[in-house]
Amino acid sequence: MGIIKKLNYFSLVEKLLLFGSVSFIVISFLIFDRENYMNLIASLIGVTSLIFCAKGNPFGPVLMIIFSLFYGYISFTFSYFGEMITYLGMTLPMSVIAFISWFKNPYKENKSQVEIKELVKKEILTMCVLTLFVTVVFYYILDYFDTANLIPSTISVSTSFMAAYLTYLRSEYFALVYAANDLVLIILWSIASFTDASYISVLICFIVFLINDLYSFTNWKKMKSVQKMGN
Repeated sequence: MGIIKKLNYFSLVEKLLLFGSVSFIVISFLIFDRENYMNLIASLIGVTSLIFCAKGNPFGPVLMIIFSLFYGYISFTFSYFGEMITYLGMTLPMSVIAFISWFKNPYKENKSQVEIKELVKKEILTMCVLTLFVTVVFYYILDYFDTANLIPSTISVSTSFMAAYLTYLRSEYFALVYAANDLVLIILWSIASFTDASYISVLICFIVFLINDLYSFTNWKKMKSVQKMGN
């Protein structure tokens, strides 16, 4: 897909953000875990996915598909069935759909950058209705499986679905909603960390994700302005 055609594909800020994120994740793993290498691999894949998503590159959703598989298993180990079902049953297939959407809608035939779309009222209404439906359905599903921390897990499902849907729609607000989802996950894994300190590395992973998602939102706003001027 010609992911990196030039050495300066990433800006200095993005290089520092990626280096800092990877360093933070590795250091936290060495301090708090040292055993669950799947947690480390998942975190590194996830943060790499985010930096490509921040550039509007279709390779980002591809890495998110891989991350979903790892994260689904990690969630299963702590009985966070909501997270497991969300990522394996929703985020993963939605990432596939998002990849197709991004790949088919490049900005001026530039395969490494998606054309950012302006949301219309019908799309927003549809998203809200679907999110409400998913929230209600998953609440009862998670309750049936005795999911740990039911309410935060349900909220995580809601924000994950909305973020995934916005990713498919190619809206810059996907990153902002993912940031909200990161806050929920920070709470969930903070609770898990009180039981098992090794999960602190997962907690730190989502703190890093929050920083990256906030950057993604600001960068997509800039790209959108540039694309508007270029059209």
